[in-house]
Amino acid sequence: MNNNNNRSSKILFWNVRGINSQEKWDAIRDKILESACQVVCLQETKRESFDNFYIKMFCPRNLDQFAYSPSVGASRGIITIWNSSLFDGSVVHINSYAMTVKLLCKLDNKIIHLTNIYGPASSPQKMGFITWLMNFDTSDFDDWVLGGDFNLIRYPENRNKPGGDQTEMNLFDEAISDLDLVDIPFSGRNYTWSNMQNDALLVKLDWIFTSASWTLSFPATFVQPLSKPVSYHIPYVLHIGSSI
Repeated sequence: MNNNNNRSSKILFWNVRGINSQEKWDAIRDKILESACQVVCLQETKRESFDNFYIKMFCPRNLDQFAYSPSVGASRGIITIWNSSLFDGSVVHINSYAMTVKLLCKLDNKIIHLTNIYGPASSPQKMGFITWLMNFDTSDFDDWVLGGDFNLIRYPENRNKPGGDQTEMNLFDEAISDLDLVDIPFSGRNYTWSNMQNDALLVKLDWIFTSASWTLSFPATFVQPLSKPVSYHIPYVLHIGSSI
C-alpha cells in the first residue's frame, strides 16, 4: 500500500440491505466520495448479478473492477469493487459467506488478501459459518484483513441490552483466537447496527479483523465509522498505512 505523503489506502465496508433502487445508488455513491476509498466491500446486495453498466449506477468511474457472490433469491449477496489503476485483483476464494480477493498494489507491489464477510442471520446457519471460519485455510495469507457483517457478537457488551447467545459468542471468539486475528476497534463507536425502534436495540455486528502480520506491515491501521443515511448498518472505512 502506498504511504507516500502520509496518505492511506481506504476500504469502505457497508451492509446496504439491497442495492436495487436510486436511493441506495445515491447513498453508496455519496459514501464512496465522502470516504475517498479505493476499494468497496458491500454486503446484502440482494442482487443475483452485476455488470459494468450496473456498477456505474453507484460507483465513480475509477472504481471499475469487481467480483461478487450472487444473492439467493431476494437475500444475501456480496460484492467487492476496486480501482484497477491502483490494484490488480483476483478472487482466491468464494462461497455464500465470504469472498477473498488478492490485491496487488501497483504503486509498491505489496499484496494483501481482503475477505468480504456476510454471515448468516439464523442460528443454525451461524454454526455452519463459525465452523467454516475456524477451518478456513489462510496458510497463503500474510497480510490479511477480513471485514463486514458477521451477524455475531463476541461479548455481552456488544449489545446495549441484555441478550445474545452465549454459545455463539464463545465459538465466535474462539474462532478469532484460533486464527490469531487482531480486532481493529471502531473509533468512537460501540455499535454498528440498530433496529431503528424508539427504544432501539443497538448491536455490534460489523467487525474488522487482521492477521498478526498486518499490524507489523501497517501499524497505523484504524477504522472510521461514517453516518448512516440508509440501511440498519453504519458504513465504515478501513484506513491503511496512515495515522489519524
